[in-house]
Amino acid sequence: MLTQTPQRTYTPDEYRKLEETAEFRSEYRDGEIVPMTGGTINHNRITRNICTFLQLGLRGKNAEPFMSDLRLWIPRYRRATYPDVMVISGEPVFNEGRNDEVLNPILIVEVLSNSKEDFARTNKFRFYHSIPEFREYILVDQYEFLVEQ
Repeated sequence: MLTQTPQRTYTPDEYRKLEETAEFRSEYRDGEIVPMTGGTINHNRITRNICTFLQLGLRGKNAEPFMSDLRLWIPRYRRATYPDVMVISGEPVFNEGRNDEVLNPILIVEVLSNSKEDFARTNKFRFYHSIPEFREYILVDQYEFLVEQ
C-alpha cells in the first residue's frame, strides 16, 4: 500500500532564508516553494533587450526597469516571484524593509518558456492585478514573433 507523505509548507520568512543561500531561484506560492526553470540564451537576450529598451525610453522619467534578480512580493496571495522585467514608478517600495523584494511595479514583462507559459497566462495576471500600482502586463514569446498585452 502506498501512502503519500504530506508536503511540507514554509512560512515566507523560511522561504526567504532558504532563498538567500540557494543555488537556484524558487518562487513562493502560499507555503509551497517551487523551483524555477533555467532560462535559455534566447530568453536572456530578449529580457536584456527589453530592459535596455525600457531604460532608454524611460530616461528623464520618474520610472526605472529592473531585471529578474529582484523579487516581487504579492501580499494578497502570499506569493513571491521573479518577473523577467519590472518597471517601478518613483521609488521602490520594499517589503518589510528588505532590499531584495519589492511591492510596487507598474509594468511586468514575462518572456514565455514552454514550462511557464500556461501558468503565466492564467494565474499570474490575477496575482499581479492585485497590486495597487500595477497597470500593464506584457507576454513575449521567445520562439515566434508574438507579444501579448
